[in-house]
Formats: sequence, structure tokens, C-alpha cells
Amino acid sequence: MNEENRKIPRRIAQTVINSLKGGVVPRIGLPYITVGRKNEIEALLHDVEIISEGGASFRFIVGRYGSGKSFLIQTIRNYVMEKGFVVADADLSPERRLQGTKGQGLATYRELIGNLSTKTKPEGGALTLVLDRWINNIQSEAAQENSLAPGDPALTKAVDKKIWEVTSAVSELVHGFEFARLLSAYYHAYIEGNDDLKMKVLRWFRGEYGTKREAKEDLGVNIIISDDDWYDYIKIFAVFFRLAGYTGMMIMIDELVNIYKIPNTITRQYNYEKMLTMYNDTLQGKAKYLGIIMGATPQAIEDKRRGVYSYEALRSRLAEGKFSRPGARDLLAPVIRLEPLTAEEMLILCEKLAAMHAGLYGYERNISTDELADFIKIEYGRIGADQNITPREVIRDFIELLDLIYQNPSMHISEILQSDEFSYAKSEAVSDNTEKDFAEFTI
Repeated sequence: MNEENRKIPRRIAQTVINSLKGGVVPRIGLPYITVGRKNEIEALLHDVEIISEGGASFRFIVGRYGSGKSFLIQTIRNYVMEKGFVVADADLSPERRLQGTKGQGLATYRELIGNLSTKTKPEGGALTLVLDRWINNIQSEAAQENSLAPGDPALTKAVDKKIWEVTSAVSELVHGFEFARLLSAYYHAYIEGNDDLKMKVLRWFRGEYGTKREAKEDLGVNIIISDDDWYDYIKIFAVFFRLAGYTGMMIMIDELVNIYKIPNTITRQYNYEKMLTMYNDTLQGKAKYLGIIMGATPQAIEDKRRGVYSYEALRSRLAEGKFSRPGARDLLAPVIRLEPLTAEEMLILCEKLAAMHAGLYGYERNISTDELADFIKIEYGRIGADQNITPREVIRDFIELLDLIYQNPSMHISEILQSDEFSYAKSEAVSDNTEKDFAEFTI
């Protein structure tokens, strides 16, 4: 096995290969297969610096299905976690929206908080870890600053003072007073070993209380997180996470097409209105230490009848200027449009995947660069490929090819590429994708 293969742990290679073969973006191992998107990544990383200094950002990542949109979002997710960010992500659906009358907005909030991730807990569910780490850090800092030993009554007073400093900063925000009271309640429950109270506070933070009466009885607060105000609590969390020792907060909301598909015009407009509020907050300094990235298809953004651009206040803010064009996009604009990966970039990606596949299954890579180039030429040479082919399709085809050759050592790649079955299958795939795209976006 060559040096390149040994660098990739097999469990990571297995996850990457299986995820890509299934048409989904792996959560781990992305640096091993990232190609292209250098300019887009640099633009987003500039935002990360601004957020870490107390600013905020809002970006739309726009690309067709399978174009690498979700891949780019996951790449940034992994990067900012390494930089000490708390990250939350959610995919919109008919049950999860930005705004709704039947709990759809709150459902998105719950998904975000449920998926809360940090470097030490990247799989989600990190809220308890973050709160407990905050308390432990404050106890350690108070002990060091005042030269106090554990159990000293003076240490409790010193910790209480530092807790108060954090809760005071949070309480100045909209809905921050109740949030601060619950932070304090969680701290005292932690110190006293009151697990029941801790779970009730966590339940409130997760938006799981259905009535104000229940929250009042359990916690003594008169409000609960709702469809209308869930985003206000995201802003509070961003400030709190910074005070708790993290760099900031990044939320990532994908599948905006599910707002585009809402049949009721008024309901769509309410969702776009919420989006406008979030966008304006980040630009006007009303949000701090918060980054927002949303993923969408071009039609979900640009359709003036049902898309984001149907809401004039957003269209006027987001529409491209006169000078941007394919190959020369303004990547400092709020909307980042993904250009298709070039054939050369896909060749590099296939080389990486071939090496990873060989390392995973323990064989010497047996596909030459010329054969890889032939595969790419065939994929990109199909009728309509310039408009319809996506990285997802090429990757799935290529991994299937690698699997077949591995399982059938007597089979040669040139035989498969030149076969009538392969040519027919590829022609059908391009045709099917054209029809799918048309059907998807002419609802």
C-alpha cells in the first residue's frame, strides 16, 4: 500500500466511500477529497474572521442538486468547529420552516439545537456538554484568580459573581432576562446535583415546553420559545457561547427549496419575511458572533413568482449586479453561486477516490491516470452534460466502477467504458436528469 493510502484511516475512508456512493455528503474526511471551491471557501473563511471579532454574516450557497452545495456547507462546518465555533445545522422540510402556524418554525429551532456540535462532540447533542464545560471553566478561573481551594465558601461567592457577569450580559438582549435566569438555575442545579431541574432547564432551552403554564410551574418563567421568536434565542445563544469560551456560533440551514415549494403564497411570504429579518440583523449589527449559511437551488432563489426573489425586499438586496457573470462572480456578495467543477478538477477528485478505495480494500491502485481521463471524457462528453451533469453523478458512477473492478479482477476498466451498456446508461442518466430538473422547478 502506498504512502497516500496509509494517511487515511480506514474507518474514515469507509465512511467517505459509503456516503458518496449513497449520494450524501460525509460528515468526516472531507479534507481528503476536497477539490476546487478554493475561492468560495476563502470568501466564507473571511466571514469566519469577522464573526470571531464580534460581527455577523449571512450567505446563500446556491447550486443545482448534486453540484457540491451541501459538500461546501459541510466543509465550512468542519473548519469552524476546528476553530472553536459551536455549529448547528438543519435541513428544511414540509415540517420544518423558518415560520409557521403549526410549529414548523419551532421545529427548525429544535432541529438546530438538537444538532448543536463542537469540536469535541461533532455528532450533535452538545448543549449539555457546552453548559457543563462553561460551569467547570468558571469554577477553575475563579479558583485560580482568587487562590481558593475547592469547598471554600469564598469560592462559591467568586463563582456566583462570574456567573452573574455572564447572565447580566445576556439579560440585556431581547428575551435575555428569562434566558439569564435559566442559566443561573442550571448552574445552581449543577452545583447542588439536582438532575431533575437540570433536565427541565435543558428542555426549555430545546424549545420543548408546549405551554407557558407548564414552564411557569416547573421553572418560574412566564415565556416559552415559540414559532415567532425562536430566532431571537439563536442570537442569545451566539452571545452566550462566546461568553462561555467558544469563538462564536454558525448555523447552517439547507434545502431552502422547501420554502419555494410551499403552495400558499401568504405562508411563503411569512417565511421570506423571517429570512429578511435574519439577513438584516447580521448586516445591521443586531446579531453578534453569529454566522448564517443557507443552501438553495438557483430556482428557489431566482424564481420571481415563488422563489426568494418573489419577495421584493430580498430581491433588491440579493440580486446580482450588472458586472457579475459566470467565471467572474462577486464572492463577497451575499449569494455565492457555485460554478460547475471543471473536468480537470473532477479528474483530481477521481484520483483521490481511487487511492482511497485502494487503501480501504488493501490493493494496489490499478487504474492509470490515462484511464481516469478516459472516464472523465466520456462523462463530460454526453449530450447535455455541460448543463446537466453534477459531481454527485460522476462520483457515484466512479465508485461503482471501482467496486466492479475490485470484485471482478479479470474485468478491465476499458472494457466497461467501451461497452454499449455503459453508453446507454449514461445517455439515459442525462436524459432523466433533464426531465427531473424541469419537473422539479415548474411546479
